[in-house]
Amino acid sequence: MDSRWRQVADVLTRYSTGVQPGERVMIAMHEVDSYPLAQAVYAACIERGAFPQVQFLAEAMRQSLLRHGNAQQIGWMPAIESYGMEWADVYFGLRALAGSPAPGDIPAEAIARHQAVQGRVSALRWQKTRWCLLRVPTEALARQAGIDLDSLREMFFAACLLDYESLSQRWHAQARKLQGSRIVRIVAGMETDLAFSVAGREWRVFAGKINLPDGEIYTAPVNATLNGRIHFEQPAIFGGVVLPDIRLEWRDGQLVHASAAANEGFLRRILDTDAGASLLGEFAFGLNPCLNIFCRDILYDEKIGGTLHIALGRAYPECGGVNESSIHWDLVKDMRAGGTVFVDERPVLIDGALQI
Repeated sequence: MDSRWRQVADVLTRYSTGVQPGERVMIAMHEVDSYPLAQAVYAACIERGAFPQVQFLAEAMRQSLLRHGNAQQIGWMPAIESYGMEWADVYFGLRALAGSPAPGDIPAEAIARHQAVQGRVSALRWQKTRWCLLRVPTEALARQAGIDLDSLREMFFAACLLDYESLSQRWHAQARKLQGSRIVRIVAGMETDLAFSVAGREWRVFAGKINLPDGEIYTAPVNATLNGRIHFEQPAIFGGVVLPDIRLEWRDGQLVHASAAANEGFLRRILDTDAGASLLGEFAFGLNPCLNIFCRDILYDEKIGGTLHIALGRAYPECGGVNESSIHWDLVKDMRAGGTVFVDERPVLIDGALQI
């Protein structure tokens, strides 16, 4: 085993979640590719006196359900998985991309129904456990990113094994400078000019506690103030469905336009999931200095230094966000290609360079 898996497991169990003796730990192992890390995390939990339990999940199984299951099966809340969130003190989601996005013969309605269920499972994870998610490097993810597996693996380990304790202090100092701000405006080219209030909202930091790799400064928009449009040049993926060139527009807090260059019907189904799905739960700056290549995977891309992202759906209550939804879907915009984020008319991100 590459010794760096043990180093990542140490970060996860010691720094990210602080696993304690006697605690119950659920390790959700996705695909066989995540086995080296699952083994390392299991061993680390045992060494820390905890009681780990391993769950195995695979994309082939999910696709079997989506392709052959009826509406009741697809919309069924998985009882053991949801119970696991009640049982566990700590949850690790060791995810792995197994292949290409969902085949076109799977109905978009089935995918949307299943994603809504998974959103409810995720909400239980948020509410009931201390948790951390990551995506291990695989051949499929390397192909998706357009790089070789060795390069992806090196980027992954470098980004996971940063000195998060030190960086956290720096990122928190930057977040404090944004406290008390009122208006955020994103301007990039002809197709992006979006403004919203953050008055009364907190700016918080993600620094390796719930994701690895990590690195974000985030807050929650006041949805009634949403005005303007935004274009996402990078393809978004939701439930395995690729949605290129998403364009969204709000007027006085109401979504008035939503389009994509492909799978637009699926986009509309997601936005109709519930009342909060067409509104924003998050606005954030990506900070990780070791992530620099888009992998078309949100657990990597939203952390790239020089990017920003917004999330449709559920808000983080610690920011003062109130939007409720069964989804939380992050959409990433690369500001390194040009653009400015203004906070109270002061430029704080210029062409991907944070000015705080």
